[in-house]
Amino acid sequence: MKKHESVVLGKAIYTNTRNEYFVRQDNTSQRVAVDIGGTFVDAITFDRETGDLTLEKAATTPDQPSDGVLDAVEKVDADLETAEAFVHGTTLGLNAVLERDGARIGIITNEGFADVHEIGRTNLERDAMYDINYQKPEPMVPRRRRLGVPGRLNADGAVVEELDEAAVREAADVLVEEHDVEAIAICFLHSYQNGQHEQAAADVVRDAHPEVSVSVSSDITGEYREYERTSTAVLDSYIKPIFENYVDTLDDSLTGAGFDGSFFVTRSGGGTLTAESAKTAPVHTILSGPAGGLIGAANVGDTTDRENLITVDMGGTSLDAAVVEDGSPVVKYDSTLEHQPMLIPVYDIRTIGAGGGSIAWLDGDLLKVGPESAGADPGPICYDNGGTEPTVTDAALALGFLDPADFLGGEMDTAADDAIDGIEETLADPLGTSVPDASRGVFDVALANTVGAIREITVEKGLDPRDFSMVAYGGAGPMFVPLLARELDVKEVLVPQAPSVFSAWGMLMADVVYDFSQTMIAVLDDVELETLDAAFEDLETEGRETLTEEGIDEADQYLERAVEMRYFGQEHTVEVDADGVADLDELAERFEAQHETRYGHTMDDPVQVVHLRVRAVGENDKPTLDEQAPRSGDGPTPSDTREAYCFAADEFTEFDIYERATLAPGDELTGPAVVTEPTTSLVFHGDQHATVDEYGHIIITTGGEQ
Repeated sequence: MKKHESVVLGKAIYTNTRNEYFVRQDNTSQRVAVDIGGTFVDAITFDRETGDLTLEKAATTPDQPSDGVLDAVEKVDADLETAEAFVHGTTLGLNAVLERDGARIGIITNEGFADVHEIGRTNLERDAMYDINYQKPEPMVPRRRRLGVPGRLNADGAVVEELDEAAVREAADVLVEEHDVEAIAICFLHSYQNGQHEQAAADVVRDAHPEVSVSVSSDITGEYREYERTSTAVLDSYIKPIFENYVDTLDDSLTGAGFDGSFFVTRSGGGTLTAESAKTAPVHTILSGPAGGLIGAANVGDTTDRENLITVDMGGTSLDAAVVEDGSPVVKYDSTLEHQPMLIPVYDIRTIGAGGGSIAWLDGDLLKVGPESAGADPGPICYDNGGTEPTVTDAALALGFLDPADFLGGEMDTAADDAIDGIEETLADPLGTSVPDASRGVFDVALANTVGAIREITVEKGLDPRDFSMVAYGGAGPMFVPLLARELDVKEVLVPQAPSVFSAWGMLMADVVYDFSQTMIAVLDDVELETLDAAFEDLETEGRETLTEEGIDEADQYLERAVEMRYFGQEHTVEVDADGVADLDELAERFEAQHETRYGHTMDDPVQVVHLRVRAVGENDKPTLDEQAPRSGDGPTPSDTREAYCFAADEFTEFDIYERATLAPGDELTGPAVVTEPTTSLVFHGDQHATVDEYGHIIITTGGEQ
């Protein structure tokens, strides 16, 4: 592939300079998905009439992210004038928080409670529990920009003291005129029960300062805990001006190119929401990029009858690991980002600095990898773009896993010699070792970091990784994950079609999703089923109205009920599926079964309801994976061989090289081998074996009969 690459997942057709048998259909309705990563932007189109998909990659443009998106859209040759939907995943908000590069913000809250944001909880984070030098992180909003105003609701949401709107206006004037804030977070006590004071305050601020972004906690979450609610609103306001500007700029560019379809953004907790809704509460999109891969993995698992998956997305900047259990990605409602609690549904994803661009460096004589990344600019040394620090990609090149003459399908020239020289000067010589040994060390360290992240989301939650299949995707995932499976004794690795743009493909699988919740703290024995049903019906009415406003037909809407429950006296809750519950005894039985699965025991204490949740889903048309015909002639033949490092043999040896476009269902490959495709390379070793399933996925197993 020199200039253009096309992939048709439904028919497993790959088109490049070597396999030219795909012809684009013009004037058809398309869905377009774009995922921004730290190094590349992935674009993919789905032709709803033919079922065909095409993909492309373009360089990320950190200074102006929308430029990279438009480059990728142009490169994939998307027909925006006929496209019915544009689905987008972005790490823009996440990066702003990680880099502390968000908006200048202030808080308006109840008089006497301006320090809730800083006081927080007395518990320490896990990594700091035994650190005698621990210093609490500085709050995102300093004391001088946190102002209280008169007005109060009680715990039932009834007005105890009317809101002083004049004081709200004065507070807004101080924040804007004296402290130059760009956004204001509004969070009042008990607004989860009644949002009228927050909404009234927001109206005052918007009227007085329409140029300022406003985040209202009751627009984001309907649950108690004032510190977590405040923190969530603060995070939302911190990224809101940046997100609004980005979405508006991108929307204007798409419109200028003739697009008049629906613009969706993926949610951190699964599904999508419209761009306009995303601007209302952008905190819901803070992990939208990684969410697409999980959505896609769950779909692949459903198609291939694999309910339990560990997903590993290794891109250019980071590695994201998550769990799909019983067919659904694990969701949590009390996550933390950079020491800031978030009271919103997000997929339980562990992110570590172990991407292809992660920098390898020495701490004395100790080799470390990440978390710093070379990113897209300058990138790894081998990109020949000014990078001077060796990365995981440079080490992969030195170990023979990548072909310097066929990087990114031959589209990108590489500086292989410079990469090797960089490893030698920066790592090998100071350590008194060889370039191959130093490069292997880079992989060993990255593996150790990743094993720890996987154990956090499996072993530490009572799950055995050996009971799961791994799904490998991202540009570097297929190269790295077979090694990870060997370390964890995972039974198999599934490498889907077009793994380097799998997150974008997953976005095409996403439905429109909105979550609604209500705090209802009560002992189950004191609650009537009719009371729960009435509360659920209120949430469901809100869900249906929202989906209808978003243009979702009633026939395409469905609702899911869940209850968060705990034993009386416990702090943490367990989410219980509440669909089809006949009586409260059945609900209690479901809770105890969930509690025993997670914690290994049940108790005789009373059971308590804490939160009611409704997920409103609007179904979209989705790509489908059709079964493919098996090979009719002889088995697959290697296109070449090359020397590369085999971790099973602990030495350089000859690897067979296959082109993925030439493989067919039923094919079997014995390691060590490399399977190349234009945007990634699958590497498996001498004790591993590969087969191609009926959908074109490649399954890697370790040991056993070959």
